[in-house]
Amino acid sequence: MITCHSDSMIHDNNIIASVESSEGITFQSYVEVAIIGAGACGLTAALAAKERTDDIIILERDATPSGSTSLSSGFIPAAGTMVQKEKCISDSPEVFEEDISKKANGRQDKELANIVAYQCGKVLDWLTLKHDINWCLLDNFLYPGHAFHRMHAVKEKTGSGLINRLQAALDREGISLSTNSLVDTIFMCDDLVKGLRVTRPNGMHEFIECGNLILACNGYGANKELVTKYIPEMSDALYFGHSGNQGHAVLWGEQLNAKIKHMSGYQGHGSVATPHGILITWALMMEGGIQVNQKGYRFSNENEGYSEQSVHVLAQPGQVAWAIYDEKLHSLGKEFPDYIQAFKSGAIKTGKNADDLADIIGVDRDGFNKTLHDIECYTRKEKLDPFGRKFKRELDSENKLFGIKVTGALFHTQGGLIVNSKAQVLKMDGKSIGNLFAGGGAACGVSGPDVSGYLSGNGLLTALTLGWLAGQNISIK
Repeated sequence: MITCHSDSMIHDNNIIASVESSEGITFQSYVEVAIIGAGACGLTAALAAKERTDDIIILERDATPSGSTSLSSGFIPAAGTMVQKEKCISDSPEVFEEDISKKANGRQDKELANIVAYQCGKVLDWLTLKHDINWCLLDNFLYPGHAFHRMHAVKEKTGSGLINRLQAALDREGISLSTNSLVDTIFMCDDLVKGLRVTRPNGMHEFIECGNLILACNGYGANKELVTKYIPEMSDALYFGHSGNQGHAVLWGEQLNAKIKHMSGYQGHGSVATPHGILITWALMMEGGIQVNQKGYRFSNENEGYSEQSVHVLAQPGQVAWAIYDEKLHSLGKEFPDYIQAFKSGAIKTGKNADDLADIIGVDRDGFNKTLHDIECYTRKEKLDPFGRKFKRELDSENKLFGIKVTGALFHTQGGLIVNSKAQVLKMDGKSIGNLFAGGGAACGVSGPDVSGYLSGNGLLTALTLGWLAGQNISIK
């Protein structure tokens, strides 16, 4: 049994994350499965658990479900799906696992990487067959690090669209969702979760006994203290995640003597329009776009990945850069809702040629033109890019060019609780806490210990897969 003293309660920006003994606690109700968080992980977990029991409640701290999923593009990488097979794409979980490992330089949690690479395709097919959530495949460009077109999205191609479709499935199944419900305390008895305390906006408390608890409350990106501690290079960066990601799962895990790993790992993004706060699709960079600083010079290999690009952008004067691209890529961008939003908001600047754009966005003309000339040389293989990028095409600098002022941002953390193949939380001795599960940002991801290991889509990959596994493996009395 765990006994929690006053110093084990964590207070940070009014955060309370406490683990206490259930002794002496009177619970007001009982539920077979309690899920904390109504993002992609929690909603998927609920749909999976529904196949085992009707007695489920999702507890969401906000007035409406959203989480980091709604702020993302909503793209999920998976191998061997029905959609891929329809398009005759010969992808496999084996290749997917290799891609995860390559991006993380072999430093990922290997067990977990194997699990999600082999299971995520099954999850997406199950959501289609069981819950009528259909996927389109983004097959007009490859995201960095992926050997095949394996990025799946709902029709809207947004994270909010994904949430809406999962919630619609939830409604059809009649699963209970309680909003404005902040879980601040977990009660334990004999090394098992006994129940939890919910705090309402008016300060009233509700004590709920539960047979299983699934942590789907993401990571700690919004907790300034934890970010400064574990990823100091992003302590002053824009946080582009959900304000509710305060690290409750990690703080509870520490008190439970749970295994915690790769706390320095995270997903960044080097292309958030500023000051508009709109995510700009990385397809622009993958298909020929570049980023330059105020001097008009490139400063990195833009094709390595948008996550590590966040650090490169933040190292530039004013912590900003300009995304530069031509008319052809502008047409590609218009396939993405966020890009259209950026265009309507005035974030996208247009010049009739290179000199005109340089003047409009305020970068050095000479430096900018030298950069564009160098790209012509790289494309013609007259010289090598010092950053190692292979250019397939030149930018059409004699006609319309486009520019977007961007900054680097912290999206979400990748470190967290270690789980087994059933998504059960493991203690330091390797034994599981039998009725405690974790997924998504609450669990350790597959990106390894730093920003460069993040393979596009890793966040939603573990959110949906571990949520599904958790829901499947609950114990029913």
